[in-house]
Amino acid sequence: MSVIEILKVIVQGIVEGFTEWLPISSTGHMFLVDEIIHMDQPKEYLDVFFVVIQLGAILAVVLLYFDRLNPFSRRKRPAAKRATVILWMKIVVACIPAAVIGLLLDDWMEAHLNNAYVVSATLIIYGVVFILLERRNQNVTFPVQKTSQVTFQTALYIGLFQLLSLVPGTSRSGATILGAMLLGCSRGVAAEFSFFLGVPVMFGASLLKLVKFFMEGSSFSGPQVFYMLLGMVVAFLVSVYSIRFLLGYVRNHDFTFFGYYRIVLGIVVLSYFGITALAV
Repeated sequence: MSVIEILKVIVQGIVEGFTEWLPISSTGHMFLVDEIIHMDQPKEYLDVFFVVIQLGAILAVVLLYFDRLNPFSRRKRPAAKRATVILWMKIVVACIPAAVIGLLLDDWMEAHLNNAYVVSATLIIYGVVFILLERRNQNVTFPVQKTSQVTFQTALYIGLFQLLSLVPGTSRSGATILGAMLLGCSRGVAAEFSFFLGVPVMFGASLLKLVKFFMEGSSFSGPQVFYMLLGMVVAFLVSVYSIRFLLGYVRNHDFTFFGYYRIVLGIVVLSYFGITALAV
């Protein structure tokens, strides 16, 4: 077990925790960071590692919203329990498109679109979309001000927007937040529903990666298991802060800053990998 490798895992966990819930693409950051501090592990392991450490980020949502998402809480009245069950039903409806289309296209997307040029392009494109959308939203009052006001139809449409995140660099949270805002949700509601939707989606993605990994006859060594668990713990701790930061930020700001950030990051990723390709 290498101390240097442990430090790399901690850095990747920090990056995952910060970027998973912000609409800035964790994939884009992972591409860049992995190129700079490449972990000394087989590609097959890294493909699983970068997905499974997201479980730590998921647990942050579960912790922060445990009462909100728990339909069996004794502190809740029957009406509140019913509202929680209905919320979960909407989350499930929103997950259907990704569950169906994602399973069909996962391998193809990874084989054909998982490269720096696609990532940089989507970072820039959706950065521009965020800026244009927020300019349009100036002085706009969103009709959906509470998560409970999200209808089943709206939830399904948000799930369809989530399909855009199958393309690397799009950002799952970015796609769902954009979609929710276009459908009339306030920034806070869009962010919260994106958090909730991430729980089953990321659990499913992690499970799918692990199943494929083991079905191919691969296995983890002791240090590799430790690295994965460490990455999850770091991602969990940082995600708690990241989620609280975003919710506090959208109370007084829009997403324009994240749009410009995406554009700059996209240019950096494109320039770095373009120069690297020319140097080879």
